[in-house]
Amino acid sequence: MPGMVHLSFQLKLLFSLALGLVSSITTTGEDQFVLSGFSGSNLNLDGAATITPDGVLELTNHTVHIKGHAFYPTPWRFRKSPGEVVQSFSVTFVFGMVPIYSDKCTDGMTFLIAPTKDFSGAQTSQYLGLLNKTSDRKPSNHIFAVELDSSQNTEFNDIDDNHIGININSLTSLTSTSAGFYDDNNGIFKNLSMVNRKEMHVWVDYNGETTQIDVTMAPLRSAKPSKPLLSATYNLSTVLEDPSYIGFSASTGPINSLYCVTGWSLGINSPAPLIDITKLPKLPHVGPKPRSKVLEIILPIATAIFIFLVGTTLILLVRRRMKYAEIHEDWEAEFGPHRFSYKDLFHATDGFKNKNLLGAGGFGKVYKGLLSVSKLEVAVKRVSHDSKQGMKEFVAEVVSIGRLRHRNLVQLLGYCRRKGELLLVYEYMSNGSLDKYLHCEEDKPTLDWTQRFQIIKGVASGLFYLHERWEKVVIHRDIKASNVLLDGEMNGRLGDFGLARLYDHGTDPQTTHVVGTMGYLAPELARTGKATTQTDVYAFGIFILEVTCGERPINSHADDNSQILIDWVVEHWHKGSLTYTLDSRLQGNYNSDEVSLALNLGLLCAHPFCNARPSMRQVIQYLNGEMPLPELMPTNISYSVLGLMQNEGFDQYASLCSTISSSGMTSSLSSAR
Repeated sequence: MPGMVHLSFQLKLLFSLALGLVSSITTTGEDQFVLSGFSGSNLNLDGAATITPDGVLELTNHTVHIKGHAFYPTPWRFRKSPGEVVQSFSVTFVFGMVPIYSDKCTDGMTFLIAPTKDFSGAQTSQYLGLLNKTSDRKPSNHIFAVELDSSQNTEFNDIDDNHIGININSLTSLTSTSAGFYDDNNGIFKNLSMVNRKEMHVWVDYNGETTQIDVTMAPLRSAKPSKPLLSATYNLSTVLEDPSYIGFSASTGPINSLYCVTGWSLGINSPAPLIDITKLPKLPHVGPKPRSKVLEIILPIATAIFIFLVGTTLILLVRRRMKYAEIHEDWEAEFGPHRFSYKDLFHATDGFKNKNLLGAGGFGKVYKGLLSVSKLEVAVKRVSHDSKQGMKEFVAEVVSIGRLRHRNLVQLLGYCRRKGELLLVYEYMSNGSLDKYLHCEEDKPTLDWTQRFQIIKGVASGLFYLHERWEKVVIHRDIKASNVLLDGEMNGRLGDFGLARLYDHGTDPQTTHVVGTMGYLAPELARTGKATTQTDVYAFGIFILEVTCGERPINSHADDNSQILIDWVVEHWHKGSLTYTLDSRLQGNYNSDEVSLALNLGLLCAHPFCNARPSMRQVIQYLNGEMPLPELMPTNISYSVLGLMQNEGFDQYASLCSTISSSGMTSSLSSAR
């Protein structure tokens, strides 16, 4: 029995010594981990994130507008004790971006350190699953992130669609640079395309004493370059909380993409442990499999024999090929990634059958489609064209417009040319056109005022981006309710860029061909034929009145001069009964200040004098309450443009106008459109 007591005492002593040893290791702060593949790991996953059977961490899947997160299961303390500065740490990981459709990925991924692993409120697309419109730039986020961005978003001052940035509490990077590395042999910078289906290595190092952040990048099997790709000085002690979680976030936009991580390590107060690249899983392969070399040799021989033996089959095959025939010209080679095959669009729309018809207008029919490979929902517009007249310039503009990126614009994905028609491929909007909600039957549901005002602000934001924020000036030339589409959250998105024209900032647009929709055309278009940003502002003013009043710009069923919407609104403006024009279906449920602002702003934007109209920058300021709306004076608003049009030889517009009213206002304000 004494021997048993002595043995028990020895075991307790050893256990106490072991605890003391573990405690001393922990207090030194030399904490670390290394994961060469994620099989068997217990990461915390949410959203679309998953771990494949062979150990690849996929942050997104084959779905558009999705987000995913993966976090180390336990939080980490980056300070030795409360109140002290953040210690030095080093992180390295291996990632890969796998495009599912063509060679493009949207939108990107991040490595992040945050006080929480709950990112349910984060948005997809340009927000990378990290923040949202409300939380962006808030110091209370306490987030440090390194973004790997595969899309260029001007609202966050992105430099290109292939860059790495250091971010503090915001999607706007503290500093950023194009992806690449500095060669240790000659010091030359070499570009790296992140969207290339290949793994790449990233190192993130923070020096607690100098507060310097270094981000380094290299191909997978290359050593870590001695010169960092990106450096910044920022005291993370003012940002990070203890404890904090470390992990990854990613999101997709209108093009589905895979963002993957295959290895990961961390060291606090020590270099991150080396990842064993021999144990890393392979990135997933998506898309069609490469054709066998043997098949390439045998297939022509087999085809020749087949043609020789079966002549009838040859005729059937030729007819089938003609069914999908397209127009290809040498100059289109540079636009290859933006061109869809007619066969893919034919099958996506089930042969352009009427059951997939979304709508029809003066410029063609629009069909809903589902691309077989990417499972991407699209809207395909078929437009007649003459391939010999300005087609190269037109396609160049279509491709340029396809690079527009704004949450209130419908994404133009690409085009296809076949025989006498042009097919434009757009991102699909699940709730369809705003027009059908404004001008629906009495027993059909309509939009409430909050939704309408939000749509007005959204379209204004998109139009401001077109006029001033993008690299070129884009004149839409066909702003109207039927060209505003609603996404799944009923956000208004301006679409149909088939008539849009681009020109450089500071230059004068040269187009003199009048296009657009009657009722939305500015008066000066009839005299000069030249579309400008101010003619877009005029159409936007009519659009505001249409959304607010629930009436079309020209009511062909009316018997008096109230058939012109703007004349009707002006008449009530003179009488002091402007709110009488509000859509009666709102049944008194509205914000009177917002309604008054919308109606007065609509009249100001639709002013007959183009130089009296505000810019879209000013429109945004009025809508956001950043600047008071100027008072409309009767002497200004009652000016008649009828005499000017007749003097310039446009008598054909006179039939649309009524005589001058007793208030001095004439119905010609909108008749010349």
